[in-house]
Amino acid sequence: MADFGTPAPEPAAARNGGRAERRFLAGPRSRRSELRFLATVLREFLRGFRVLHFVGPCVSVFGSARVAAGSPYYELARQLGAGLSRQGFTVLTGGGPGIMEAANRGAREAGGPSVGCNIELPQEQQPNAYLDTWLACRYFFVRKVLLVKYSYAFIIMPGGIGTLDELFEALTLIQTRKIQSFPIVLVGRDYWQPLLAQLALMEAQGMVAAPDLELLTYTDSVAEALAHIEQHAVLKFQLASTRRPRRWWWMGEGR
Repeated sequence: MADFGTPAPEPAAARNGGRAERRFLAGPRSRRSELRFLATVLREFLRGFRVLHFVGPCVSVFGSARVAAGSPYYELARQLGAGLSRQGFTVLTGGGPGIMEAANRGAREAGGPSVGCNIELPQEQQPNAYLDTWLACRYFFVRKVLLVKYSYAFIIMPGGIGTLDELFEALTLIQTRKIQSFPIVLVGRDYWQPLLAQLALMEAQGMVAAPDLELLTYTDSVAEALAHIEQHAVLKFQLASTRRPRRWWWMGEGR
């Protein structure tokens, strides 16, 4: 698959992008500045849509960038990436190292498509070596929209604050019916047990409803995770018979 992405920026470019976001979120600015920011965001969305329009259907795999190759979580993500590819999915990740690399690697090794939405950061998060197609996003909110827009399921591997952000973004969108009830699978029961306990406390105090918690599936098993996605994504949304988007030659989309 051709690489439609752009090289990761220099650290200074990432820092400049961060400053632009901070200025935007600091309150009202001149109308010209606001319009200029909107134009930048629009260009980033258009580039993302163009890169990802033909890659699906996808499953997004979220997890820590700090997991080393060969660790148990890395190997689980690698097996999941391979299994998802055999189910006919494109494996979509944040494009970085750790869990993201493992899932993309598994997809590549199984002969399936492997895609990443990288993020420009001051510490320079580089795309991993197992991506067929990738793009670098300047803004986190654009990246999150793209990771959700093209996915029919979400796998949540052990991770940190960014992984929790992605988990609750997907869960909130499903719970509020902004997107369809796609499966969310949390892999690593021991790791996620404190979160499960916190959610149970929230339910006991009336902060969340029991059906909200039923949107989450916990497992340590690759086979169980794949079976759940097969039932609640592939069969439920009839993905085997889903028509792929048509390419328009006059827009430079090729065959």
